[in-house]
Amino acid sequence: MTHISDNLLRVKQDINELETRFHRPQNSISLLAVSKTKPTEDIIVAYNAGQRLFGENYVQEAVAKHEALSAYKGIVWHFIGPIQSNKSRQIAETMDWVHTVDREKIARRLSEQRPENMPPLNVLIQVNISQESTKAGITLAELGEMVDLVNSLPNIILRGLMAIPAPQESEEAQIDVYRPLAAAYERLAKENSQVDTLSIGMSNDLPAAIASNSSLVRVGTAIFGARDYSNLNK
Repeated sequence: MTHISDNLLRVKQDINELETRFHRPQNSISLLAVSKTKPTEDIIVAYNAGQRLFGENYVQEAVAKHEALSAYKGIVWHFIGPIQSNKSRQIAETMDWVHTVDREKIARRLSEQRPENMPPLNVLIQVNISQESTKAGITLAELGEMVDLVNSLPNIILRGLMAIPAPQESEEAQIDVYRPLAAAYERLAKENSQVDTLSIGMSNDLPAAIASNSSLVRVGTAIFGARDYSNLNK
């Protein structure tokens, strides 16, 4: 399991080098370790190596890990997968962050179902910047309306935006795709003091994302190795 610790160190070094390359402040970009399909033992190894932010895609798996690792203080759980309305309560009751808010119904359910004894749920609005029919997310034209809705709800708090762009052939093309989103995020952050998170960037586009003002990158395989979906119970 030492390879997980080594991988974490390499990924963090890569991020620091990219911060320097693109004139970003050092340590201004957080690393979200995407632990979906990985056993709790792997998460514990990463935790012991200093990692605290973990991302899950599947509700049942996320809830089980939240319960199993409750003794590990300081873990911050991010839900980064699609949300079915019949599973929103489980997310609201366990997660610290949700990256995939893109519908009024889901935003309202998360707010209504967030327990009163927990702090407001941090949410990101998912934007479909490549306008892919197979991906969730709102358009940038719909962003203002969704921002107003989220800001009106009492038990969730808007922290920023998330996107998963279509693959591009070059770093320059990746940056071009991110450019409208980065501009929208900058405007939103100026208007909303609590907005501080742009969740873009995975293993295949880290440089472009960091060049585009990402504050949170999502990395899984480069930390934990290839995923095995054969025994996954969603």
